[in-house]
Amino acid sequence: MKLDIAVVGAGIGGLATALLAAADGHNITLFERFEAPRPVGSGLVIQPVGLAVLDLLGLGTQARALSSPILRMYGDGAGTGRRVLDVGYPTGAPGRAFHRASLFGLLWSRIAAAGIGVVTSASVAAAPLDRARRHVALEDGRRFGPFDLVVDASGAGSRLSPLAARILPYGAIWGTVPWPEGTGFARDHLRQRYRRADRMVGVLPIGRLPDDPTPITAVFWSMPTAGLTRWPEASLNDWKAEATALWPEIAPFLATITRNDQMTPARYAHGTLRRPYAQALAHIGDAAHRASPQLGQGANMALLDALALTLALREPLDEALPAYARMRRWHIFSYQAFSALLTPMYQSDSRILPRIRDGLLAPMATWPVIRPMLSRLVAGDLLRPLAGEGFL
Repeated sequence: MKLDIAVVGAGIGGLATALLAAADGHNITLFERFEAPRPVGSGLVIQPVGLAVLDLLGLGTQARALSSPILRMYGDGAGTGRRVLDVGYPTGAPGRAFHRASLFGLLWSRIAAAGIGVVTSASVAAAPLDRARRHVALEDGRRFGPFDLVVDASGAGSRLSPLAARILPYGAIWGTVPWPEGTGFARDHLRQRYRRADRMVGVLPIGRLPDDPTPITAVFWSMPTAGLTRWPEASLNDWKAEATALWPEIAPFLATITRNDQMTPARYAHGTLRRPYAQALAHIGDAAHRASPQLGQGANMALLDALALTLALREPLDEALPAYARMRRWHIFSYQAFSALLTPMYQSDSRILPRIRDGLLAPMATWPVIRPMLSRLVAGDLLRPLAGEGFL
């Protein structure tokens, strides 16, 4: 059955949902709150199972060309050089690190090519139900529909999702800089340095922007959420001095950062909808589940949600939405649990948890049985991403 579907939000999950559902013959209208759709943020990692979704969309070759392969995630302790984190990807299946603009551009160009209708400057306030179908009501009074299904892909700021997530005490600032020459850093490694769990600085190679061959990287700095509020007025020189004292080798990456607004604050939350759907309404991505980026799964999860929902919609609608939830339930639950367990060991004020991390977990990560499990954990397939499906 072909459906009239409204997709709310032109982020990674929303764009993927619109493309996948349109390819299945559904009539799609995409709603985006910005006047001109654009990405928000700096770097992200698409894990191998998320890359498989891009392959299904026919974007895999372009995605690989614009991104950096990530073969290893490595972090050490400030002043000690002690290994804190060391996880490699399965052989032949690296993660891929992107600038958000590069991945967004690939998906957005395909939206235009597919002829999918887009409504911009569309801040969605509600999706009222009317006789088993829903309208999309905007804050400016405009109203669209009815639709057989509304897909809420509007992220952490969703007005449609009932999710009440717990705000995490630590966030980060992110910026994009050119890759400096002669640093000795590997361009296929995510590198981080820690002081206990209350300070962390990292470097993530993120490929290049479209039409620009310059290699770029994301620089990030962990800080308490109160510090994020003060960041626009904080002393940039003091921050650089603190970062380079923690990790002197990072100085060349900070050289081109001359204004506070080159570093974007990011706040994190944790929570999961027990039931990511209602009548004629489905929630995906951050509108359905939120966690810290510690495992690098945010955009990956949104792509998997998009695929699961589209596959489920090949069944009658009243069966499809419960099927979508079943397909994703255990994969989401497991990664949310791992994120909740690991995040305080890397971002918190605790003095005890970093000692457990460094003295117990880091050595265990080298064990022959544990190491391949950690590789599959970061690759996104420790559990089957779509229960009952053979696609991934």
